[in-house]
Amino acid sequence: MESQEIKKIKDQLLKELISTKAKISEYTELSKPIAPENAIGRVSRMDAINNKSIVEAALRESVHKFNKLKNIKKKIEESDFGVCLNCKKKIPFGRLIIRPHSQFCVVCAK
Repeated sequence: MESQEIKKIKDQLLKELISTKAKISEYTELSKPIAPENAIGRVSRMDAINNKSIVEAALRESVHKFNKLKNIKKKIEESDFGVCLNCKKKIPFGRLIIRPHSQFCVVCAK
């Protein structure tokens, strides 16, 4: 992979890390326990509990993505960066720009 491409991927990776960290902070705040003393009505409380579980799932996904991004950041300088773990072919540059934590090409990711 060319050094220009690596630099662009590093820049995108940094943007993804920052935005994912911001999402984690937001989701952490939104997933705080719902106090039982809040008189919001039974149905509203059930909606709030349901929304909380959705936010918790988004939080888990964001933490997982953040960890993958950190691991890729460590591996970006290695010679096998950008090579599919399955078929060992080069992952297209466009895929790495859109999804810098990709470890599989489009065909193998299915």
